Amino acid sequence: MSTYRPPLTDLAFVLEHVVGYPGVARLPGYEHADLDTVVDLLEQCGDFMAKVVAPTNQSGDVEGARRQPDGSVVTPAPFKAAYRQYVDAGWGSVPFPEEFGGGAFPWSVNLAIQEMTASANMAFALCPLLTQGAIDAILHYGDDAQKQRYLPNMISGEWTGTMNLTEPQAGSDVGALATRAAPNGDGTFAITGQKIFITYGEHDLAEQIVHLVLARTPGAPAGTRGISCFIVPKFLVNEDGSLGEHNPVTCLSIEHKLGIHGSPTCVLSYEGATGYLIGEENLGMRIMFVMMNSARLSVGTQGLAIGERAYQQALDFAQDRRQGLAIGADGKDSAIIEHPDVRRLLMTQRAYLAALRRMMLFNAVQMDHASHDQDGRAAARAGEVVGLLTPICKSFGTDLGTEITSLALQVYGGMGFIEETGAAQHYRDVRITPIYEGTNGIQAADLVGRKLGVRGGGSAMEFIATMREVEAELASAGDDFDLIRMELGRQFDALETATAWMLSTGSTDPDSALSGSTPYLRMWGLCVGGWLLARSALAGPATGDAEMAETQLVLARFYAEQLLPQCAGLLGAATAGSRDLFALDAGRLAGAVRRG
Repeated sequence: MSTYRPPLTDLAFVLEHVVGYPGVARLPGYEHADLDTVVDLLEQCGDFMAKVVAPTNQSGDVEGARRQPDGSVVTPAPFKAAYRQYVDAGWGSVPFPEEFGGGAFPWSVNLAIQEMTASANMAFALCPLLTQGAIDAILHYGDDAQKQRYLPNMISGEWTGTMNLTEPQAGSDVGALATRAAPNGDGTFAITGQKIFITYGEHDLAEQIVHLVLARTPGAPAGTRGISCFIVPKFLVNEDGSLGEHNPVTCLSIEHKLGIHGSPTCVLSYEGATGYLIGEENLGMRIMFVMMNSARLSVGTQGLAIGERAYQQALDFAQDRRQGLAIGADGKDSAIIEHPDVRRLLMTQRAYLAALRRMMLFNAVQMDHASHDQDGRAAARAGEVVGLLTPICKSFGTDLGTEITSLALQVYGGMGFIEETGAAQHYRDVRITPIYEGTNGIQAADLVGRKLGVRGGGSAMEFIATMREVEAELASAGDDFDLIRMELGRQFDALETATAWMLSTGSTDPDSALSGSTPYLRMWGLCVGGWLLARSALAGPATGDAEMAETQLVLARFYAEQLLPQCAGLLGAATAGSRDLFALDAGRLAGAVRRG
């Protein structure tokens, strides 16, 4: 199993030349976050993740998290020391306000850190990721006392946080939750109910866990309109900030999962636990979306991150494994990297990974503009772009992450199916990412049901027009860019056609629009990835590095010629409507299969 090599050269190139990070560094509050400082920070982080966190990945998978008879949970042996070093180094505090002990760096910098953390060890990375989401919610909606009480220790990593949404009977239908919050008469609430799939809901990495819990107060409206959000700490916090008695929150069990074995996924029972309302009653979904929207981009980045780790191992294996005789070889077995189909597998992974990294960082840069740009119109437009791209990044990133790890396993051949090589672990670990933080089907529904209709479709069409500006730049760049320009033009046409269909159909026949939403979302992902790779190819010569410039051109051309054409191929599926999806009832879907 090969070591992890942080993609620092590509991260620096993308930030400087492709996604516009220098513009972020000029925003008020980010004066200290100039590109040179950020690149140095990422180099230090990459070194830490490679040396401290990455070695815990396979051993953590083998050992797994374990629930003890008293309800406590023990994480894999190497996790605790690695987490202590993570906290001491301050990596979790990078994007948060200085007043609470953070580094006040842009979110785009933090996303690059998240990528490297998840590549090093996905199961480990989930703990700080969920904590950051809880921090975001308290920053946006907590009162001053709550911020002072919880944020310094959460930002430092001394305390961790969770999101508590899902219940056994509710699943993705959050509006069906039944957890109750009864007023105690002193401003606090008694929280009673059961939550499932709670990542790091119980563990031994930190002394305190701050649960953010969705629950209903008496008389609350039905559905999502009647949900409130509560801070429910594992231990009550005394007035002096010390930890008091244990809140009645119990880990009933942890799930036995396909992957991410080192991460405890808990069933939590709340039995009259003391909770503190965040914001006002019935604003729970709004508060949770603050956590979830950031988390969705982070989960898309997890697809990229695990794909990167799997690709690196497959590339190393392909250079070491000798089998068969390549065309033109001298009679000895060749390294399998010399065989055309193995090259196809590797180039597909490399091009997709490059596209995904650019998409995730571009989205994060827009988040920074939306939150810090003093130009109101620019900030509002950046917010629209974030809204449009977040479901695309989450779904496309995780779908491709799953495909990339599968391709990496294919490079190994039979050895990829053997656990000892580590290839199978990546495939098992990444498979959850298209499911959690809102399944990819939910993301597609969000795209066509909410985001596409912004300004009557004007926001989406404006973004397509922005992408199409690259066609003129490619035309001026020379013959080497012609193939990229022509293929992008064809696929932008297909995306525009599908978008017009969605806009005209969605208001009159939403079932048909939803039926095509998943292939339509992938059309978007393919085009955005191709656009950003074209920008990379155009920017390559500016680096003064001929090898870098050639690499960017080859990746953009390979993507345009061999991967991007899928977009037009999906047009029929995106616009087919719902007729055939619902033509067969459950009995006929079963065909010749009889239910017992």
